[in-house]
Amino acid sequence: MTNSDFRAVALASKAWPYQEARKLLKRWPEGKPDGEALVFETGYGPSGLPHIGTFNEVLRTTMVRNAFHALSDASTRLIAFSDDMDGLRKVPDNIPNQAMLAGYLGHPLTKIPDPFGCHESFAHHNNASLRAFLDRFGFDYEFVSATECYAAGRFDDTLRLVLECFDRIMEVMLPTLGAERRATYSPVLPVSPKSGVVLQVPVEVVDAREGTIRFIDDGDTIEQSALGGMAKLQWKVDWAMRWVALGVDYEMSGKDLIDSVTQSSKIARVLGGRAPEGFNYEMFLDEQGEKISKSKGNGLGLDEWLRYGTEESLAFYIYREPRKAKSLHIGVIPRAVDDYFQFRGNYAAQPLGQKLGNPVHHIHDGKVPEGAPSVTFGLLLNLAGVLGAGASAEQMHGYLGNYVEGAVSPELDMLIGHALAYNRDYVAPTLARRKPEGPEVAALKRLDRELAALPTSAGAADIQNIVYAIGNEGGFETLRDWFRALYETLLGSSQGPRMGSFIALYGIENTRALIAEALT
Repeated sequence: MTNSDFRAVALASKAWPYQEARKLLKRWPEGKPDGEALVFETGYGPSGLPHIGTFNEVLRTTMVRNAFHALSDASTRLIAFSDDMDGLRKVPDNIPNQAMLAGYLGHPLTKIPDPFGCHESFAHHNNASLRAFLDRFGFDYEFVSATECYAAGRFDDTLRLVLECFDRIMEVMLPTLGAERRATYSPVLPVSPKSGVVLQVPVEVVDAREGTIRFIDDGDTIEQSALGGMAKLQWKVDWAMRWVALGVDYEMSGKDLIDSVTQSSKIARVLGGRAPEGFNYEMFLDEQGEKISKSKGNGLGLDEWLRYGTEESLAFYIYREPRKAKSLHIGVIPRAVDDYFQFRGNYAAQPLGQKLGNPVHHIHDGKVPEGAPSVTFGLLLNLAGVLGAGASAEQMHGYLGNYVEGAVSPELDMLIGHALAYNRDYVAPTLARRKPEGPEVAALKRLDRELAALPTSAGAADIQNIVYAIGNEGGFETLRDWFRALYETLLGSSQGPRMGSFIALYGIENTRALIAEALT
């Protein structure tokens, strides 16, 4: 297939990264002037450590960037921007030396000592964490610091535009503010020459071209430059200024920032620039359906996910339905792991149009590993559940040796480790087998007899046929009632695997022992 044929199919794809990429083709049909690279941006507030939301935004932006590369030969850049000149508003709950930090409220994050004691400042520590975080997952990006941009004069020309357009920017912002906020609002936040605090005070523009401003600082009238790091901009104005100064063409953001996008886009136009393309994704919810909040601590951490599931399964979960609110908690991990491998297993045989809509295409940028492990994650969890909280990898390997041809692959071995951890922490404490009742007793006895008559080498399909036959003929209202009885009496859970596969993996004699325990 030629590159033009591929692009023709991609141009018609309904996969959301291609839909987003087509916005950029429309924005720059002939590419940016002089072959300049299109700029993608993700923003980060370094008042806290990187988290799963950071991964989410960089990953989704990277997927759009990759989709654009499939449609165009134009070059691109991804900027990971740190708003590290922002004043500290409150002390994060998960940071040491909180009393020390409380004494620096309002100070730029790059001027606050590192509470961890290992970097030049609090912002430098969190920026280093961000870069290590992004490097860990192999993202292709350029790190840009707000403090460095302001101090080095990189933003000075656009800051002069802000001062020249001061009144027009106020006309955009004041109607969006309450009466009390309007009284003190200023697009420009001077850095106090006395205290070093980023001040929230009214500002008067003295000379826009020179960058001179006037304000009251602790009772004194101060006249100083707004350039060279002596001031920063208020959030929505800062966002717009950054878009214009850095030539940003694409930036996505959460649904909670829709109003900010609207106001910042207006301000970008006031500055003679153009707001970037992008879309607003829905926020993740916790198990109770409440919005995840860092301050509440009700979210699922990235390290938690990677303790119990794979990086690809997280990427798969993030890719799906970005405009739909989704629960993000421990319970979604097993399904995400198995769904990822199911989609990956289907990929090779799909026609191109379906491949481009398959999440794994975007997770792996078209270079999708072949096949999938021969045992599902759910089945590994059920095996670990039967073996108990103290199950070991060696035990799991022993059972798999009779089920999987050849050696256990590194990928399957990794899944075994995740399954053991998940079982130990979340499954084993909840398992409780119940006694069989009514027609369940006779059905289990029949299953035991049928299994006893099978050779030990019987395959999963043959065993599953027996399970189905017993369920259809055992006096149950529905097959689901029979399967639920098997799960609850043999495995101690209300949900479970295909029993044919489980019995083939666990072993016929071992399964008969489970049945005997249930019946006695």
